[in-house]
Amino acid sequence: MIERRGVLISGLGVTALASCATGAPATRRADPLKTQFQRPQLDETVKHGVVYRNEREFCGWPFYCGFWKTADGSLLASFKRIPTEYNAYNDVDHNNLTRHRGKLWTIRSTDNGQSWDPNSFQEVFDMNYREGSDLPGGHAADWSDLPPLDFFSRDTLLMGGGLPRLFAPGAEAWLRASADGGRTWRRTMFLPKYSLPSLTAFGSSMYATREDGVHLLGLNTTSPEAMSPRPLVYSSMDGADWRFLSFVTPEKPPSAFYKGGSPFAPAPHFYPRVTILQGGHMLASLRYQRDPRNVIWTEIYESKDGGRTWSFLSRVNDWGAPGDLVPMRDGRVVCVYGYRIEPQGIRYRVSEDKGRTWGKEMILRDDGGSWDLGYPRVIETEPGKLMTIYYMNLKSDPVQVNGGVRHIAWTTFRP
Repeated sequence: MIERRGVLISGLGVTALASCATGAPATRRADPLKTQFQRPQLDETVKHGVVYRNEREFCGWPFYCGFWKTADGSLLASFKRIPTEYNAYNDVDHNNLTRHRGKLWTIRSTDNGQSWDPNSFQEVFDMNYREGSDLPGGHAADWSDLPPLDFFSRDTLLMGGGLPRLFAPGAEAWLRASADGGRTWRRTMFLPKYSLPSLTAFGSSMYATREDGVHLLGLNTTSPEAMSPRPLVYSSMDGADWRFLSFVTPEKPPSAFYKGGSPFAPAPHFYPRVTILQGGHMLASLRYQRDPRNVIWTEIYESKDGGRTWSFLSRVNDWGAPGDLVPMRDGRVVCVYGYRIEPQGIRYRVSEDKGRTWGKEMILRDDGGSWDLGYPRVIETEPGKLMTIYYMNLKSDPVQVNGGVRHIAWTTFRP
C-alpha cells in the first residue's frame, strides 16, 4: 500500500484518508449563514516566522511561484526577488517593479519550516531575458526526449509564468519542471497556444492530479476584444504533451441590455488554481478584481466531470484574493488569502461541504503595514496542521515606504 497525495492506493482500490481520520466535521452543522457572518476571530494556534528577508530586496508573490513538501519531508518555497531601495514610493510601485522583472528563486527547509537554509537558494527563472537563448537552460525545449513526469510523486514540481510578463498581450506561457524535489530543473518549455491570443501560467498545485494520472494546470488568456481575462485549464499525462482542456468562465458575461462595451462588465477573473478533492470533485479558486489594492475577492468554480466543464459554486469572502486552497485529510477545505483592507494581514475560511459554503473568517495576522501583501500558498504539513507562506510588510517595521520591507513570511495553524 502506498500513499499518493491524500489518498491510499491499495489492491482494493482507492480509500479516502478521511475514512480513518480523527476530528472529521460533525454530521450536524451550524446554520452556514449564521456561521459565515460572525465577527472575524483571531486564530489562537498561530505561530509566525520569516522564510527570507533582505533590506534591499522586494520579495513577493509565492502564490504564482510555489510551495511544496517533497518526498524526503523537506519544504521548498519559491518566490520572486527584485533589487529595491526603500527610499521612496516609486521604489515599491508595482508598475516600476515590473520593469525590473526580477528572478524566481527556491529555498529549502529540512525542519518542517522552522528554519530556511540560505545556502539552498537556487535561481529557477530570470525574468530579465532578452531573447530565446537567455531562457534558463538555453533555447526552449519540449521535454519529449526526457522520461515522463510522475505527477503522483511528491518530487514532481511545476513552476510557470508568462513572457514578457504575466497577462501581456501575446504572452507566451513558460514551464519548468523538477522530478527530484527541486534539486534540478528541466530546461524551459513553452506551452502550445492552440490559437489563443496570449497565455500565462502560474505554477501548479500539488493537489491537481486526477486518479488516472492526468495533471491539470490553470492558466489565463487575454485578448483586446475580451471583456475580461479568461481562465482556462490545460492537462497532461506525461508533462511533455500539454493540451487545452476547458475554459473555466464564460467568454462574455450574459446581458439582456448590452451586446458589448457595458460599463458594468465584470472585472478580470484570473489566477485559476485547480484543486482536486477526495473522490474527484474539482475546485478552482479565482481572483475577481475591481481594484487590486482592496476590492478583490475569491470565487470558487467546480467541475464534476474531470475538469471538462466548470460552473460557479461560491464566493469565499467579501475581500481578499488570490486565495489558495488546501484539501485537508479530514475532508475539510481551507482557503487562505491576503486581506488588503485595514487591518491588513492574512486570513482564512474553512468549508465543510466541498466549497459550497464557507465558515466564519479567521485572522492569522493583522499587523500589515499596507495593502501590499498576500499571495499565499498553503499545504498540510502533518495531519490537522497547515503552513502558509506569503509576502508581508509590517506596520512595526522601522522602514516605512507604503509599509515595511516586503519579505516572505510563514504561519502555521490548526483550523
